[in-house]
Amino acid sequence: MGSDSTEKAAQQGALAAQLAFRNAVLHVSGSTRRLSSEFSRLKASEQGIGDENGTFVRYVDYGAQQPRWIDAQLAAATRLANAASEVEDPDMQLALLRLAGPRMEAAMMGSLLLAVWLDLLNLTDSVLTQHTYSMERMFADMLRWQEMLEPAMTAFSSLEPGQVEAATQDVPALVGHLTGELAATLETMRKGAENVTKMLVLKDTIEALTMLPALKFSLPSVPPSAPALLGIGLSVGGNGVMMGTRLVVSAEWVEMMRQLVRAGVLSLPVVSAAVRIQAGQVMLAQAHHELPRGVREALGDGPEVRGMRMTGRAGAGMAEPPRHHVLPQEFREWFEKRGFTGEMDIDQFCVEMEQAHHEAIHGGGNWHLGRTWPDEWNQMIMSVLRQAEAKAGRMLTPNATLKLVEREMRRYKIPMNFVPGRRQ
Repeated sequence: MGSDSTEKAAQQGALAAQLAFRNAVLHVSGSTRRLSSEFSRLKASEQGIGDENGTFVRYVDYGAQQPRWIDAQLAAATRLANAASEVEDPDMQLALLRLAGPRMEAAMMGSLLLAVWLDLLNLTDSVLTQHTYSMERMFADMLRWQEMLEPAMTAFSSLEPGQVEAATQDVPALVGHLTGELAATLETMRKGAENVTKMLVLKDTIEALTMLPALKFSLPSVPPSAPALLGIGLSVGGNGVMMGTRLVVSAEWVEMMRQLVRAGVLSLPVVSAAVRIQAGQVMLAQAHHELPRGVREALGDGPEVRGMRMTGRAGAGMAEPPRHHVLPQEFREWFEKRGFTGEMDIDQFCVEMEQAHHEAIHGGGNWHLGRTWPDEWNQMIMSVLRQAEAKAGRMLTPNATLKLVEREMRRYKIPMNFVPGRRQ
């Protein structure tokens, strides 16, 4: 009975993570569709940023290009989620979802940065329409802002773990810096406004900005040395994470993130950065990169969460452990013929292991001698897979292959937690 209840709980946990992941994909894809629509609207306008001169259209084009890689990562993540739904073992389901996690994280952070870029474009559009700021200066500002934002966007689109981790740490401060620059621009515009009508247009423009909530219009303006959000913390309300009385993210979004963080699909630092950006908390310097208390509470505060920082192994001074290819690299072509390509490439199915354990499953430190041992992992797993094909009389599908691999991983006590490896 105990075994049955444990298995049922594992299956329910995997199902909850699967549903949360698919909802997260829908959430981000919905955001990118709205952003794409806004970029199209700006480019099609006959005045402001889209006028016949076309000087500023390059900045709209830059924004319009970004959803392509975001959508590609979401599509790949969805295919991995589909593969996860086809396997029976709940641990293998979660392992495949965790493979999709970095793609979701990159897409989520990329869409947030893109929303910031849209705010900058909308402000520029208003400036050019109302002539409240120098066109030459606005062009230079946009060029500088693009140069600030582009490295992070490039890092997220690369999917290289080290670059993504570093960019995630930097993005809240980046958005905070952009907020400060935009505040200075708005102050210059306010001083240069010629009449009340232009002031009201400027006020409406600022209130329409979606991702830079620190820029609340007021007269007199708040000095840059005393940002309006300084000292305001995140709290958890009945409807989600709140900042003061303003809803930052919904309770549904919080629950979705909670499921994915606890399942190990998304990392808490990424989710924390997303909340801080949306909350306008980018001006707050968290001591030692600690996560905001409200975020920790919303996502399920506990020892494992409190111990998480915005850093990885490199930040902790730890050496990377060996990464074991569960699907042997020397048989790459064999696996490719059976569907292990793209996001299902065998390099995605690596497991971090202690050096001693890694050497043990390969027959010791001398891999040449290890290959002569029939229970050496590579020899054993290929024998199991080939025997299964011979019995079935056809090529194994990825699903059937992973089912056999999962069984042997348990027998060899290899953790079911895949990480990308490097091709050799």
